[in-house]
Amino acid sequence: MSTGTDPLAPLAELPGVPEAVAEVRKAVDRLYGHRVMRRRAPEVTSEAALRGARASAALDGADWPLEEVRRRSDFGADREARTVGAALRISAEAGQLLSVWRHSPLQVLARLHLLAAGDADDSAGRPRHAGETAEVLFPLELPAAEGVASGGAGAGGAGWAVELPAAPGAEEVAARLDQLSQLLVARTERPTGGAPALVVAAVVHGELLALRPFSSHNGVIARAAQRIVLIAEGLDPKAICPAEVGLAELGTGAYRRALAGYLAGSPEGMAEWIGHCGQALRLGVRESTAVCEAMQRGMV
Repeated sequence: MSTGTDPLAPLAELPGVPEAVAEVRKAVDRLYGHRVMRRRAPEVTSEAALRGARASAALDGADWPLEEVRRRSDFGADREARTVGAALRISAEAGQLLSVWRHSPLQVLARLHLLAAGDADDSAGRPRHAGETAEVLFPLELPAAEGVASGGAGAGGAGWAVELPAAPGAEEVAARLDQLSQLLVARTERPTGGAPALVVAAVVHGELLALRPFSSHNGVIARAAQRIVLIAEGLDPKAICPAEVGLAELGTGAYRRALAGYLAGSPEGMAEWIGHCGQALRLGVRESTAVCEAMQRGMV
């Protein structure tokens, strides 16, 4: 792949995307300039990882209170506990995989699935084989007629009426994963320029949700991959902006609707998806800003 042209660059010019990129950059810069970050940045990073993991698990159907996640040590009792445990393990290790991500994103994705699924799962750490199916992305899905009002990770709203296509087969998954990997590796070889971090992170996030490459845990893996991209691209190098929190706050219905736009592939749909990811990231910034303010007041 040529290192001279970024195929994602045109997405940055879609209507509304430049504004979303600028708003995210401004919000992130403001958070990084907070006085608490000068002396307690590692604590903010740890808290962001915990809150992001809790929110990511909630989006996969395990909506536990933050204090419950904080105090629990057993995450193998039932499906919800295993989901929370998977999100926590992925969140704890994602930042340590940056050097591998730069030259082998697929290796990192395999590692994330192994962390989530565990050694007892025969499919752990590898993409789906032919004939294997992926778990549903939205386990709290309700029929359109029973959708609830928007607000919260399990909320329905108009987004529930949007039908998402089935995950592609194993052969298509393998081909598209390889293309995605080549695109990301080529970015590390390009000196400057190209699509901004928000656009790249949104594409990686959307593509992994579209492909559902593993038999399980595709949601938490896609959101963790987005976080890794934001670190690797330099937008959030200390991993203090938990976009997962924002996605949960915006609600599963809105998440589903925005993903449908990405899957459609139209300029309008892509812009809506990138904008949704940007809004979620800004809400994640707001969450960590509140953490910083609490630390400054001596409440944490």
